[in-house]
This record gives sequence, structure tokens and C-alpha cells, in this order.
Amino acid sequence: MLTPVDSVENQLLTALTEAERSRLLPHLERVEMPVGKVLHESGIRLSHVYFPTTSIVSMLCLMESGASSEIAVIGAEGIVGTALFMGDGSTTNRAVVQSAGEGFRLKARFMLDEFNHSGPAMQRLLRYTQALITQTSQTAAWNRHHSLDQQLCRRLLLSLDRVKSNEIGGTHELIGNMLGVRREGVTEAAGHLQHAGLIRYKRGRIMVLDRAGLEKRSCECYAVVRNEYRRLLPTVMRTYGHVVEATHQPVPAIYDVGRIAAADMDFRQSA
Repeated sequence: MLTPVDSVENQLLTALTEAERSRLLPHLERVEMPVGKVLHESGIRLSHVYFPTTSIVSMLCLMESGASSEIAVIGAEGIVGTALFMGDGSTTNRAVVQSAGEGFRLKARFMLDEFNHSGPAMQRLLRYTQALITQTSQTAAWNRHHSLDQQLCRRLLLSLDRVKSNEIGGTHELIGNMLGVRREGVTEAAGHLQHAGLIRYKRGRIMVLDRAGLEKRSCECYAVVRNEYRRLLPTVMRTYGHVVEATHQPVPAIYDVGRIAAADMDFRQSA
């Protein structure tokens, strides 16, 4: 049986009441979530939901041609599988792990039972789903109206909000697949950001050097999504390795210079 300490890595699980905890925690299974693992396919009824802890999951919209485009990212703030309690248990999207780590898996019937209790858990799941819908809708506008440089900035910021460091994994090909663009386009956009001193990248790793600079260069869609998560989910928010109470207090705009220098040295030595 998992203890409260075991579940603290996922914010929805952390917010469980004592009664909810006693019902759900015995059924949670900690699982490895390697890059590329498909958690659920389009059109298939969900057998489980997932609560990421150290991993990040991409929700992909699939085309008849086989092409795909990312519509949302989910990390330790959320749950993969909202279609279970928002519809008939199936979805038109594919869920794929894009940053390796761990998470918890829960059988669908236990999640439905808890949702149908109509208690605090149901309210939090509905509020989370509203925030996720905001992210999806902003992504549609983002893809249509903003440059690739802006799209890449926003994508990096979304990942930063879901990891505990300023380093993000992902090849240009993988990022291109998520954005629905060619790898060469991502390489060019990343080159612009590196030349501006915002990031450093090598061998499938991207180190963010200036988060504030990324935010200035990104479109307004990122701020809309971030603020909606904070408004709807007033719990502990993780932001680029810092734990920030979601009370709209100012967030440090950039990492400590000493930490950047040390991390950059380690990064270059391991490259």
C-alpha cells in the first residue's frame, strides 16, 4: 500500500482527502514511463488512468496520413485519461511519453468509482479538465498564428513547468513531431534561441539559460494557460525546479547565475 509520502509527487494525488486516500491509494501502482511508451491509443476504451510524477506525457492529434501534432502536455500537475469521466471512456487522441520518468497507474473502474462519489476529487478533476481544455484550445491558436520560434519557446516553457531542473530532453526530430513541423525547422529555431543566449543544446538535451527571455519571446498563449492552471488549481505549482504556491505571487524570472554556471559546466563536460 502506498503512503501519503509516496503520492506527493503528483499534485492531484497530493490533494486527496483522507477518505479519498483510503479508497484510492491501495490501488495505485507505480510504473516506469520510458520515452515513446504509448499510454493509450486513439479510439480505444481506457483501461487505466495515469498520474505522472517525474515524466511528461504528450497528447497527440492523429491525421489519416499518419502525421501527428501535439495538443497538450501533462506532467505532475495532472492526470492522463480525462476521457474516462468526461465521455464514454475513449478518445480520438493518443497519449505518448515524451520525457522519461515514473508515474502511478490506476485501473479505470477505481477512478470512475471515486469520480461518482461526487466529492472533492470530482471537483478537482473537473477543474483540472477545464484547465487542460484551455491548454488544448490555446494550442490551436498557437499553431495557426505564431512563428516557429514562438512555438518552440512556448513548448520549452510548458516542459520547464513540469520538470525539476532547467534541462529538457528531446531531439529536434521528436520536438518537430510534437509541433507538427520538419526537424530542420526546429534546428533553425533552436539555433536562433541559442544565438540569443536563451538556451544551449547538444545531443538531445536542451538547457534553458534564460527563462525570462523565453517568456518574452513566446506568444501570449503560454501566459494564458499558466494563469488558468493557477486559477483553477490553487495548490502547489512546480515551476522550473522551484515549488511556488499558486497565490499569484511573483515567480523568479531567471535561475541563479551561479547555478547556471555550474550546471552549464557539467552539461558541457558530459556532452
